[in-house]
Amino acid sequence: MTISFSIGQLASAAQTPSATIRYYEKIGLLSTPSRTGSNYRQYDKEDLDRLAFVRRAREIGFTIDQVRSLLTFSDQRDADCCEVMVMTAEHLHAVEQKIADLVVLKEQLANMLASCQGGTVANCRIIDTLQPRQ
Repeated sequence: MTISFSIGQLASAAQTPSATIRYYEKIGLLSTPSRTGSNYRQYDKEDLDRLAFVRRAREIGFTIDQVRSLLTFSDQRDADCCEVMVMTAEHLHAVEQKIADLVVLKEQLANMLASCQGGTVANCRIIDTLQPRQ
């Protein structure tokens, strides 16, 4: 027995909005589904699994293009995973850089907050710090 889903059922099962599913179809991350006699989209378990793969990859920050590549690799089960490792290492490096940038931002905000003694906005050190230097 083949399991089939309407777009609403697929959206519910994958916890993904229907609009996102349609978008993924439009950009080719999901294949165009078959249609019922009433022209409703009809999905199967493979579509659910592929959508779950896409969702998980997006949740951990892979770009749409990276997800597309990962799907291609996923479809080639006997291929060497070296390229997947390289892509993942590059993504990890980008995440580490973002973390470093956020640490610097946190320090800047903490310093701005520590410099403020309260009072009026006219004497606010935070506002002064944000003003352009002349």
